[in-house]
Amino acid sequence: MEATLVTSAPDSPAALAAPPDWEAEIGGLLEQLSALQSELLDVLQQKRDALAAADVGRLGQLQSQAEQLAERLEQCHRRRGELLAAAGRAGLPSDNVGKLAARIAPGKSAKLGRQVKEAAGRMRLLQHHSLANWVLAQRSLLHVSQLLEIVATGGRMQPTYGDKESVHSRGALVDQDA
Repeated sequence: MEATLVTSAPDSPAALAAPPDWEAEIGGLLEQLSALQSELLDVLQQKRDALAAADVGRLGQLQSQAEQLAERLEQCHRRRGELLAAAGRAGLPSDNVGKLAARIAPGKSAKLGRQVKEAAGRMRLLQHHSLANWVLAQRSLLHVSQLLEIVATGGRMQPTYGDKESVHSRGALVDQDA
């Protein structure tokens, strides 16, 4: 259901004879974006589950899915840019899709307005999921780093100040000297 925007030069006969169906173009873009956002939310959820389970194999599989989704999102972004550029040439609002949708069909744009709000809401949800995954990955990395430090030092803390004797070389609670 991918509609392509005709981006002819504004002075060409093709552009003057057949102006784009703005409502269909915006609706198609928003439907494509909605499907991509839903797929990305699913991948982020699977990624979070794989991170929590430390399933490295699954993370590798999800990486390729995420890369494909990123390519498709880039295509959607280019399509949005073409749509807004065409709107600008037609004298319509060209700074964002929401303003364009509100302007092209003020009386019947309830569906488009709802789609724009839903897309914006899903975008915020995607940001939250991405942040949660980033925090989980950072905590996992910190945990591994701490484990490596424990292994490297034999579990003994090195003193910051004082002599070179390890803090744990004497048992402070057991020894009479302490």
